[in-house]
Amino acid sequence: MSPSAIETVPTGTNNWWKEATIYQVYPASFKDSNGDGWGDILGVIEKVPYLHSLGVDVVWLSPMYDSPMHDMGYDISDYENVLPAYGTVADIEKLIDECHKHGMRLILDLVVNHTSDQHKWFQESRSSKGNPKRDWYFWRPPRYDAYGNRMPPTNYRGYFAGSTWTWDEHTQEYYLHLYAKEQPDLNWDNEVTRKAIYDSAIRFWLDKGVDGFRVDTVNKYSKHTDFPDAPITDPKSFIQPAIGMWCNGPRIHEFLREMYDEALEPYGDVVTVGELANTPDPAHVLKYVSAAEKQLSMVFHLDIGHIGMGHSLEDKYILQPWELTEMKSIVNKWQTFIEGTDGWTTAFCENHDNGRSVSRFASDAPEFREVSAKMLALMMVAMTGTLSIYQGQEIGMINAPREWSIDEYKDIEGLGYYREAQNQVASGVDPTREKRIMDGLRILARDHARLPMQWDDSPEAGFTTGKPWMRTHDLYRDINVKKQEADPDSVLSFWKKVLRLRKDYRQLFIHGKFEVLDFENLETFCFVKSRGEKRALVVLNFTGIEQPCSQAEMAAGMKLLASNYSECSSSQRLRPYEGRIYVSDKS
Repeated sequence: MSPSAIETVPTGTNNWWKEATIYQVYPASFKDSNGDGWGDILGVIEKVPYLHSLGVDVVWLSPMYDSPMHDMGYDISDYENVLPAYGTVADIEKLIDECHKHGMRLILDLVVNHTSDQHKWFQESRSSKGNPKRDWYFWRPPRYDAYGNRMPPTNYRGYFAGSTWTWDEHTQEYYLHLYAKEQPDLNWDNEVTRKAIYDSAIRFWLDKGVDGFRVDTVNKYSKHTDFPDAPITDPKSFIQPAIGMWCNGPRIHEFLREMYDEALEPYGDVVTVGELANTPDPAHVLKYVSAAEKQLSMVFHLDIGHIGMGHSLEDKYILQPWELTEMKSIVNKWQTFIEGTDGWTTAFCENHDNGRSVSRFASDAPEFREVSAKMLALMMVAMTGTLSIYQGQEIGMINAPREWSIDEYKDIEGLGYYREAQNQVASGVDPTREKRIMDGLRILARDHARLPMQWDDSPEAGFTTGKPWMRTHDLYRDINVKKQEADPDSVLSFWKKVLRLRKDYRQLFIHGKFEVLDFENLETFCFVKSRGEKRALVVLNFTGIEQPCSQAEMAAGMKLLASNYSECSSSQRLRPYEGRIYVSDKS
C-alpha cells in the first residue's frame, strides 16, 4: 500500500501512522478456525471485517513465528516460518491482502534481542567454541568462588527470576539470556549477526508487504559487554537487579540508526513502534523517536503498565497501592514531551503483558464494569499520539476471577515468580511471599490479557469448538461481541462512536497539546487538549461515588461532545466512573 499523501499538521509531517488506531491481536487467544484450541491466522482473517467495522487502521499481530513456545512465541526458532498451529507463511500473505483490501495495514512483532535456543543460529553457536556463529551470542567462561565452586560470569538477575546465565555442559561455558534460558541473547556487537537479522527478520516480511513492526525490547540490544557485576542491593541473594547493564547501552542508537538506514528506509514509510522500558528521561526518549534521528517512529512507554507493580524487578508482582496522581504524572509526561519537537508519541493502557485496564484502573464490579470501560475509552481517545488498543478492550474484558487458582495461570514469568516465592516460604526466608505474589498476580499477571477472546455466548465464547489452551472467562456469556453488537449502548458500540470522534476532531485529540488541570485531585482526572483556538475539556471520575466536577465553570461555555452515561448530564457533579468530553464551539 502506498503511504497517504503528505500533509502538514500542527505536529509537523503527517505520516500515515500518526493518525492510525492500532489493534493488537494475540493470535493464540483471538479466534480458532479449526477446533484445536489454539487461535490461528485463518481465524484472524475471518475477523478482519469485524476489525474494520470497529474503526481501527492497523492490525498488530503478536508473534506467530515458528517457536517452541516457552514464552508464547517470543522465543523464535525460525523468523521465516510460521508456527504450524497458527498456519503458514501463505496464510500471513493472505492476511496482509485482506487487511489491505479493507483499507487497513498489518504490522508484525519484531523480536531480535534474542532467539529461541532451538534456532539454527544458536544450535550452531553452541556446537563448538570454534564455530563461525559462536560470537553471534554471548558466551563467557565460569568464575569460581573461594571454595572452588563454579559460578556464573556475573551476578545478574533475569526478568523471569533466576540468573541471566545458563551453563552449557558441551562447551563448558555460560550463555547470556535476559529472559528464559530458552531465549539466548543475540550479540548485536557482531556486524555479521546484525546483517543476518535484517535479512531474516525484517526484509523477508517487508518483501511480503507488511507495513511495519512493533519492536520488542528495543533498547536492550546494546549491552555493556565487559559484563561488570551489578551493585549489591539485596545482601541475601547472589543475583542482583542489573537492568542498567543492558538497557540503553553504549551502541543502542548506532544500532537502531543502522537498522533504519539498511533495512527499513528502502521500503518507504514503514512504521516502527519500539517497546521502551527503563528510560525515564524524556530527552533520552526523544533520541529514539525524533524524525531527524531516523531510528523509530514512536515507542510504547511502559510506565502506565507498571502502575501498582513493585518498585524493583524482584518485587514486580508484589502489589503496591497507588494514587491517581501517579497515573496523571505518567500520562502528562509522555503526552507533553513531544510538544515543539519532531518526535511522536503513543497512547495505550492495555497490552499482552498486563492485566485488564478496567480491573486495574477502574472497577470490574458488575454495577460499574461497563461504565468504567467507557470512561477509560474516553480518556484514551482524547490522548495525543497514535492510539493502540488490545483485543477485548473494546468489549470491556476484565481480569480472570480472583478465585481462580494458580493452576489456571500459564505465563512463564508469573509462574517463575510464584515458584520462587514457594521456595522462599519453604526455606523460611519469607513466610508471606507466596500469598503476596498470588495477590499481585490476581491483578497484574500477563495471563489476564491472554484469556480467549469472547465472541459470543456459545461454549468457550465462540473462540473454539474444541478445548481452549487457556480457560475461558467465567463471564463470557455477559461480556461478548455478539451481545454488544446488537446493543447501541454497549461498550463496543461506544468504542466505535468515540473512535469516529477521534478522527473527526483529530487536530485536538491526535495532534493536540495536553495540559492536566487538577493534578492534586485524587478522585478526578481533568485535562485540556488544545491547538490554536480549538479546545477540548476531558473530565473523568475514577471513583465509585459521585464527585464534584472541579472544572464545571470551564465546561459551562462548551458543548458536551461525549459522555459514558446514556442519560447525558450537565450537572456540576460527576456520577460514579463518569467521563465527559466537552469542546469549544470554535472546534
